[in-house]
Amino acid sequence: MLIGFVLTFGFMIAEVVGGLLSGSLALIADAGHMLTDSAALALAWAGFHFGRKASDDKRTFGYLRLEVLAGFINAVTLFVLVGWILWEAVQRLMSPHEILTGPMLAVAVLGLLVNVGVFLALQRGDTDHVNIKGASLHVLGDLLGSIAAIAAAIIIWLTGWTPIDPILSVLLSALILRSAWMLLKNSLQILIEGAPPDIDVESIGPALCRQVEGLAGIEHLHVWSITSGKTAATMDITLVPDADPRLVVPAVKQVLRDDYGIAHSTIEIDFGDAATAPCPITRPDAEVA
Repeated sequence: MLIGFVLTFGFMIAEVVGGLLSGSLALIADAGHMLTDSAALALAWAGFHFGRKASDDKRTFGYLRLEVLAGFINAVTLFVLVGWILWEAVQRLMSPHEILTGPMLAVAVLGLLVNVGVFLALQRGDTDHVNIKGASLHVLGDLLGSIAAIAAAIIIWLTGWTPIDPILSVLLSALILRSAWMLLKNSLQILIEGAPPDIDVESIGPALCRQVEGLAGIEHLHVWSITSGKTAATMDITLVPDADPRLVVPAVKQVLRDDYGIAHSTIEIDFGDAATAPCPITRPDAEVA
């Protein structure tokens, strides 16, 4: 993952320089797409790296939210970049610029080779891991960007039709915008402590009531992500008369872990008058993240 980030980020800088020297907006747009790939690779590596870093008395969850904050900042930056590329594309369509096809083609071909190398490097890792899968998809998307830049250079070289460069830059911007939107949506969902999209919160209460003997009701259920792939939950539970809390609580945690992948859960038992609260889940205050 780290090798992929170094290669992608390093060539992104080279592609920006090549785009400025050759006058190709498509190369600069492709560099923007490589920035999304670099961000994806960096965040995936950060997930592995910071996930192993111990928590302390000031950061009881460790440093896991750093990768989410970085993702949010990267997403906002990419929206600004897309705006600049679209503005520049309109200006170039109205007033075409000269483009040096030789340097443009050389940089685009080199970019294609770098992306192939990064993809092969990622395949040496655990290809079933969600972070590596996501990073591989980003790199495959950037392969399309490199091919588009190569096509633009060849078309300009053969026909002299320079508008193809800003046109393709707009298409590449669409790829950037899609990646930036997904990054922004996912990071913001974690930052506002929303429920992970792959977990059906409404089904947790009925599932627990069906599977856990001695459980009478559930209130104040909250499900959120500490960082990508690390889900936590809290809830209040009530017990049927004479139920053993030493058996009920571990059983609830087991269902959360096995059925929903929630390894970190905090469960409080309400021994008050609500002990007869009905199953399935009751939420008078609708407090569901």
